[in-house]
Amino acid sequence: MTFAQSVEVSGTVRDGRHQSVPFAGVGVVGTALGATADAAGRYQLRGVPPGPQRLRASAVGFAPAERAVAVSGPAGAPVAVDFVLVAAPAGLGEVVVTGVGRATELRRSPVPIAALSRREMQLNANTNAIDAAVRGVPGLSAVTTGPNISKPFIRGLGYNRVLTLYNGLRQEGQQWGDEHGLEVDGYDVERVEVVKGPASLLYGSDAVAGVVNLLPALPQGPSGELHGEALAEYQSVNGLIGTSLGLNYQQNGFQTSLRASHHLARDYRNAADGPVYNTGYRELALTGMVGVQKSWGSAHGYLTAYDNRQEIPDGSRDSLSRRFTRQVLESGADNIKNRPLVTDDELNRYVLSDLRQRIRHYRAFGRGTVRLGGGELRLLLGAQRNHRQEFNHPTAPAQAGLDLQLTTYSYETRYLLPAWRGYELTVGGNGMTQLNKHLNATDFPIPAYQLFDLGGFGVLKKTLGPLELTGGLRYDTRAVRWDDFYVAPNPATGFAGAAGAGAAGADLPFPAFRNRYRGVSASLGGSYALGPRLVLRANVARGYRAPNIPEIGSNGLDPGAHIVYLGNRGFGPEFSLQEDVGALWQSPAVDASAEIFHNHVDNFIYQARLYDAAGQPVEVVPGNATYQYQQAAARLYGLEISVNVHPTALPWLSWRTGAALVRGLNDNAALLERLGPPARYLPLIPAPQARTEWRATAPARPGRVAGAYVRVGLDATARQTQFYAVDGAETATPGYVLLGLGAGATWRTRAGREAVQVFAQADNVLNTAYQAHLSRLKYFEYYATTPTGRTGIFNPGRNVGLKVVVPF
Repeated sequence: MTFAQSVEVSGTVRDGRHQSVPFAGVGVVGTALGATADAAGRYQLRGVPPGPQRLRASAVGFAPAERAVAVSGPAGAPVAVDFVLVAAPAGLGEVVVTGVGRATELRRSPVPIAALSRREMQLNANTNAIDAAVRGVPGLSAVTTGPNISKPFIRGLGYNRVLTLYNGLRQEGQQWGDEHGLEVDGYDVERVEVVKGPASLLYGSDAVAGVVNLLPALPQGPSGELHGEALAEYQSVNGLIGTSLGLNYQQNGFQTSLRASHHLARDYRNAADGPVYNTGYRELALTGMVGVQKSWGSAHGYLTAYDNRQEIPDGSRDSLSRRFTRQVLESGADNIKNRPLVTDDELNRYVLSDLRQRIRHYRAFGRGTVRLGGGELRLLLGAQRNHRQEFNHPTAPAQAGLDLQLTTYSYETRYLLPAWRGYELTVGGNGMTQLNKHLNATDFPIPAYQLFDLGGFGVLKKTLGPLELTGGLRYDTRAVRWDDFYVAPNPATGFAGAAGAGAAGADLPFPAFRNRYRGVSASLGGSYALGPRLVLRANVARGYRAPNIPEIGSNGLDPGAHIVYLGNRGFGPEFSLQEDVGALWQSPAVDASAEIFHNHVDNFIYQARLYDAAGQPVEVVPGNATYQYQQAAARLYGLEISVNVHPTALPWLSWRTGAALVRGLNDNAALLERLGPPARYLPLIPAPQARTEWRATAPARPGRVAGAYVRVGLDATARQTQFYAVDGAETATPGYVLLGLGAGATWRTRAGREAVQVFAQADNVLNTAYQAHLSRLKYFEYYATTPTGRTGIFNPGRNVGLKVVVPF
């Protein structure tokens, strides 16, 4: 097999006034090949394969532009391609790679997809990538436990219904749990793409609600030069000190990058609680990449390491003063009665307490693209290990209560056949193998298990002038098994431990289990361009999700959640049928979109508190609530609206607003008849939300200061009165409005290179005391009534942040 020699493409990027656009990005659509223009707007793009290509130029403050180019000529002879960008915020013309068979313009995708750039994420004070994405994507929300633990929810569905990817590799790290977030370096994320709706067609089980893909940056800039950035950040609400150093280099198609990041934070504070005990954390992340980008394709390998030490709040307080107390005894009645007050020194120091968790995540994977037979073959192979420990024994702080090690091997192959008469066919398959086991643990909420998952799919796209149709079909199978798992007292530790069947006092909480789950996923949709500005789109998708391990096998205490979970071994898979209809408008002055959806889920799995025959709550472990998983039919519906106004007469001014509404209803008539109105709504449904922002940005022009901006934002959340009220697990949540302010600028050297970027922001400026409906800390309360009338823990208060980035 032979490959044609690559070609160099070069040119300039200018604005509508024929002035240079410094540091614009230029890339080949559908590949990882890209470059950054210099201060004069000149770029060089090496290694471009000969033949028809689409080039795309983009820059902050401008609408992206694309050009179709026939790349040809002798090896090394440059091809000239110039771009003219129109001033406008990045909008609906963006190209996305998640949730579709191949690179697709965002507004032409039949599946609702949203994208968020790193620049937008940097404008707010965030402690993780999910919180950053929530601010910019209507319909995306998060279940939180303090400032550093966020689980993504899409249109009211989360946990194992939302698949999180890191550069296309599925993130596997006990995501069924409440007490930890994603094991990804937020400083390393260059872009976030969110698929809203069933994405099982391409990704299989666990993508029934959608996908969040966290994409790191590839090296950019002139060949043969070392580039990078040093970042420092401070946030006042918890004294967060964040630092990060990134390096990247490329030459003659060779690419490599390295990043190291560190977070250190003490307890956060708010107007209602003051400092919230045991919410500090320490996080270290390392990421390395090496790869090649050639005319025949590309190959990149990644290594990442993540280490998070996170305190575990439990909300215990003195009944009169409402000051937080700390646990010094093991669980039981005496544990609640004999808790000393937490001192001011403990609340304000950076030292982590003994009651904490530690999560280590290691990831190694490679992804490659080979141009083959006129098409493109994409491969991905990865391995990751997640080690999660919870230290919840105050009398033995070195003894882990929960000690789980999850090893996952992921694999994917995808072939993009060459286009033929307007048809574009993509076929492929993906899956994973998992082994989850207990190490030196004393608590066993789930069994040690083995899992094998595999699925194959085909996606066909047909272009008929302004109409684009896309449809596909997929079949999945998942095998789950575990052997008899015994637990017995361990004389060496004084706690329970894993044991053999013949051990003294051995109990069998997890009898052997074998099952195989199968499912068919499908999707059919299209988009129709009514002229250059208006696009209508619709899609119908069937999603599939196999029950996760806690839902079928749990039988024990989750110490971080203080809940005993009981599974149901007879559960079948969930199947959803979702309809989406949307309209998208794009003009020089306005980008707007409106989406409505309806989702019916069969065999919907949720948690319900367990009661005895007398109607009293069951406590299998004293002081801890007991929940058992249930299945019922469910229905969700809602809408999302987004409007970005950037007047052509006032190019320095923009107004952005977005709103989202989702309703979740129990659709099981028998259950409603038995439990009545309290069971009408599904649990963990976010309240209606709206976000609006006014931003003034200085026009791009030569000089020492660039990109200066000021912004004012309002986040409004309505009162949530439609909640799951059967077992008291949820209560009504008052609405609230939060004010945010921000400003920033970039300073350049005399030669025109960026010298330093500064971002200043203030969130919750008025220090509003509020509780988000999806905050787990809202329910951390030991008393039915309190002197202040407030129960649970409140969200973070006023937060002033400063972020400084020094590129070099």
